Amino acid sequence: MTTRRNFLKGGAATAATGVVFCSCGMLDRAHAQSPGGRTLPVAVNGTKVRTIDVHAHCYFHDVEPIVGPEIAKRFLPPVRDAANAFIEVDKRFAAMDAQAVDMEVLSVNPYWYGLDREIAGKAVKLQNEKMAELCAAHPDRFTGFASLTLQAPELAVQELETAVKKQGLKGAAIGGMVAGVEFSDPRFSPVWAKAEELGAVLFIHPQGVPEIDKRLSGNGWLGNTIGNPLETTIALSHMIFEGTFDRHPGLKVIAAHGGGYLGSYADRSDHACLVGPAGCNPNITLKKKPTEYLKQIYFDSLIFTPEALRHLVAQVGASQVVLGSDYPYIWELHPVDHVFSCEQLSDADKLAILGTTAAKLLNIRT
Repeated sequence: MTTRRNFLKGGAATAATGVVFCSCGMLDRAHAQSPGGRTLPVAVNGTKVRTIDVHAHCYFHDVEPIVGPEIAKRFLPPVRDAANAFIEVDKRFAAMDAQAVDMEVLSVNPYWYGLDREIAGKAVKLQNEKMAELCAAHPDRFTGFASLTLQAPELAVQELETAVKKQGLKGAAIGGMVAGVEFSDPRFSPVWAKAEELGAVLFIHPQGVPEIDKRLSGNGWLGNTIGNPLETTIALSHMIFEGTFDRHPGLKVIAAHGGGYLGSYADRSDHACLVGPAGCNPNITLKKKPTEYLKQIYFDSLIFTPEALRHLVAQVGASQVVLGSDYPYIWELHPVDHVFSCEQLSDADKLAILGTTAAKLLNIRT
């Protein structure tokens, strides 16, 4: 613990929060090899916009005594130099400046769904307190999503209410399922109903598909490369086809990594029950075509190429896409440049994706 805390050499606010930002040993080299183009402040044809990255991660050392050393090991990304996985808060600000990102919406990847309710609840409570403390210390650069003990939905309801009403957080980051149970299961309905009531945003960040880990072994980090987008695709598809969005029409969901594969092949969903009715539940009647539900889901822009972004916007609308980088993982070091590279986007589209949609969705003053 002492060794890891030594990586925190920033100001007093840093020491108080005990926060670290998971990164990669290749981070500095990647920045050097991939210089950005845009700088702060960002403007689109003379119109300034506050750029808001909805997909950025951190981790709080303070939970390690609660969850134990074996669970704590999961926070280290799979890189050779694990010691380089932690950076200081002031270095995060410098990285954000290099990315032309004004504000990050921070989240902790869910790791606690398999833990005992009492232990998970203690870890989540502390994480949310530390997240609120960090965001309050740097309100111009950070806002955050809470963590939820979703394996105990009644507790998650209380956590979400506290996070939004008392801690100033914008919603919650959740995984793609909980202990094999899909989010479309009725047991989670009280959580979704509370999110609707509060106007809270739920950020779905996948954790992979462990059922197919054997097939995803080998070269290419397929558990993440393929598995993570696949889990998001499965989670959203269940919520669409099993009526979750019909039962909770006010639910605000952001899907990480461009929503997985759904946006790339969404139209197949409109044909599935027509072609194979035996595979569909006759007792579930959706109010809209499956693809129409994509218009009420938000998707981050972490899909790498201008053509991929163009296609996602064509499928769901520019109003449903928000800026995302997955920082400090080095998937997309220049997310703002990525948006400007998509020539098919109008100025209004670019402004929306870069920040105005996220500001409205998350009630962030610009």
